[in-house]
Amino acid sequence: MNPAATRPAVLLGLGMAIAAYLLSFFHRVAPAAISGDLQATFAIGGAQLGTLAATYFYVYTLMQIPTGVLADTLGPRRILFWGPRRILFWGGLVAGVGAILFGLAPSFELAFAGRTLVGLGVSVTFIAMLKLLALGFDERRFATLTGLCMLIGNLGSILAGAPLAWATQAAGWRQVFVVVGLLSFALAFASRAWVIETPAGKVDRAAWLTGLASVLKNRATWPGFFANAGLSGAFFAFAGLWAVPYLTQMHGMSRATASSHVSIYFLGFAFGSALWGRVSDALGKRKAVALAVSGLHVLGWATWLWATWQAGSTLPPAATYALCIVMGLASAGFTLSWASAKEVNPPQLSGMATSVVNVGVFLGPAILQPMVGWLMERTWDGRMDAGVRIYSATDWRNGMMLLAAAAMAGWCATLLVKETGCRNIYNSRGEK
Repeated sequence: MNPAATRPAVLLGLGMAIAAYLLSFFHRVAPAAISGDLQATFAIGGAQLGTLAATYFYVYTLMQIPTGVLADTLGPRRILFWGPRRILFWGGLVAGVGAILFGLAPSFELAFAGRTLVGLGVSVTFIAMLKLLALGFDERRFATLTGLCMLIGNLGSILAGAPLAWATQAAGWRQVFVVVGLLSFALAFASRAWVIETPAGKVDRAAWLTGLASVLKNRATWPGFFANAGLSGAFFAFAGLWAVPYLTQMHGMSRATASSHVSIYFLGFAFGSALWGRVSDALGKRKAVALAVSGLHVLGWATWLWATWQAGSTLPPAATYALCIVMGLASAGFTLSWASAKEVNPPQLSGMATSVVNVGVFLGPAILQPMVGWLMERTWDGRMDAGVRIYSATDWRNGMMLLAAAAMAGWCATLLVKETGCRNIYNSRGEK
């Protein structure tokens, strides 16, 4: 433990950061459970719905490189401009304003602005969490503790499924987001009161620019980026927005049942995120495990597509729940790209390397969520029910084919990932 702070203080601060991180996952996938409410409230089509959901990912995409730069400058002797107290305080305030604005928005434009503020506010919580881990714990436990915190954060995605659907039906979606915004305020002020502050410091701009350029010029970095864009893009575009309307319209489920499928989906993803790294480490293989797991993810898309081609046919609940848990587990295969990116770049640039490939994780759904809606709108026959657009099997087939194609492209990109054997293979001349 770093002598700069006592363990209770660090643990309290880390708890605040994890709570804020959990809220970031909640916001990431919340549109799935309330997609029909958003369409009816703002009288929008699929493309606009996709854009509204994806604005969160736009902001997160832009924040990935700064996050990587900050991560590579963490440590007891290299603390940055702002400590975790300020990061969590201002991030919580911005996210809280955004959530309340989103919940009260009288127009699509203000809802868009609110969700943008949410994305901006929660995008910095990961930085605060990393700083607290670096401050309070032995650096040899840094990677393990980061993975554990990410597993807990994924529980926020589960809350955005069935629990959100239940709360929305009981109180209304607007009230839910106002409460979430107030919770963000509470976390912000609690962080200001209880999270330890760190001394200010400086960053060598020339050094990190040189390091970032090195990562970007390394050809072995980029296959992971494209694999993430396809695999994660398909996963978050579906589970984070389109899964609930698809399951209700194509499989006749209630919104509560469809939302419970999303919770199961993300439960699988949460455990898969922790599982595949261990399997990869045990086998001493990165690429082989990623190919096998991501291949299972692609096969899951073939099952969903088959259902759209069978007019009037629906999968039984046991099959849909099983498919969601399996695809959730398999979707987490793309997380191995972070380890692979670290192992083909200099160890001291691991944060930048993982952030570059992580841009694909957020860029993929940012593009695919509105694209799915746009494709379905092109063949939509005008049917509506209580302000919600009803899409035909043909409409859904068009959207699902795009997601399946993206997942397949991501798997193909994984073929180009360099096998590292779970060790760093970079040398001064580049990758081996």
